[in-house]
Amino acid sequence: MEDAAGAGGPTSARVDVWLWSTRQIKSRSAATAACKAGHVRVNGESAKPAQQVKVGDEIRYRVDGFDRLLLVTRILVKRVGAPIARTAYKDFSAPRPSPLDSPAAIIRDRGAGRPTKRERRRLDALMGGAAADHGERVIVDELDAKLARAFDEED
Repeated sequence: MEDAAGAGGPTSARVDVWLWSTRQIKSRSAATAACKAGHVRVNGESAKPAQQVKVGDEIRYRVDGFDRLLLVTRILVKRVGAPIARTAYKDFSAPRPSPLDSPAAIIRDRGAGRPTKRERRRLDALMGGAAADHGERVIVDELDAKLARAFDEED
């Protein structure tokens, strides 16, 4: 009989079962759905739920808009406790950015319609777009021209 912790156990397992048993995904059906949706890759190739994984395989899956990169170090076929599950993989994922580092979401009232030209320019300036730089440059150039005319009139 196979040991749930994988010691002397199986040499391979289904990718959906492995993701579920290592507590990466909450349920087996959710792991299967993630594979079918194309969110799971094994060794760089899209994985079907029944694809076998072995020790040394690289698993990349998308969760909450971020990629997790895991190296399989142990095969598990039954769900185990978190401390044992952590020994089944090495995590090489990039750290998630802090919510404070990302710009605040722009919220518009429901049914407000299309943004006006002024609102679009402000959104571009907030997002740091090229249009914002151009708009600011035009305003600065206009101010420079007005100041130059004002000084010319004084002379």
